[in-house]
Amino acid sequence: MDSVQNVASGFSLNLEPLKEPLGFIRLLEWIFTIFAFGTAGGYSGKTHFSVNCESQQMQNISVPFHYPFRLPETQYSIVLCNSTKLNLFLQGDFSSPAEFFVCVGVFGFLYCTATLILYLGFQHVYRQTSRGPVIDLVVTAAFAFLWLVSSSAWGKGLTDIKWATNPNHLVEQCNSDCKAGEFPYMGRLNASVIFGFLNLILWAGNCWFIYKETPFHKDPNQPATVEEGGVPGH
Repeated sequence: MDSVQNVASGFSLNLEPLKEPLGFIRLLEWIFTIFAFGTAGGYSGKTHFSVNCESQQMQNISVPFHYPFRLPETQYSIVLCNSTKLNLFLQGDFSSPAEFFVCVGVFGFLYCTATLILYLGFQHVYRQTSRGPVIDLVVTAAFAFLWLVSSSAWGKGLTDIKWATNPNHLVEQCNSDCKAGEFPYMGRLNASVIFGFLNLILWAGNCWFIYKETPFHKDPNQPATVEEGGVPGH
């Protein structure tokens, strides 16, 4: 209880860091991270084609799929013109890149939230020692690398998903009896890849401003001190 009271008493809201690149870029990261995992996670779509036969009514086939894109779990049935019934599945499990991308986004969001609270409420604690900026730099650099890997993997996965759900590809299973329909709308998924690479740029660029807060960055115009081997007054 005492530790909670000490933390609460040390909280001092100051919005000034948002006017500096360090806090402003972190706020942008927070927003773009939400957009990244929000547009990918929870997605659901449908691909369409039809079965056209002279002897029976046209069948409109709608095949749904959704995040995390384990497509073989989606089964659909069609009846060919010769009355043969086919039970088919979408092909390809793309859950790994999708879930990896969303996981990076969620953890990035949590880290941004924690550091924004630190910047705005405990700035004196953040700058009190060099440990805070150094840890912040390492974690931010790690997230920049994770955004690169996850966005690249998810971009490749999305390309494969588009191929696996392309109506022109699906109708190959029923030859001339089927006709391709409407392509599934994937604007949200395209946006998620864009947000992923925007996050890469933001997190990588922010490393420079965090680096300036660390002891590794030295001001060339800063006068020498006793600890640095200089002699005051000379």
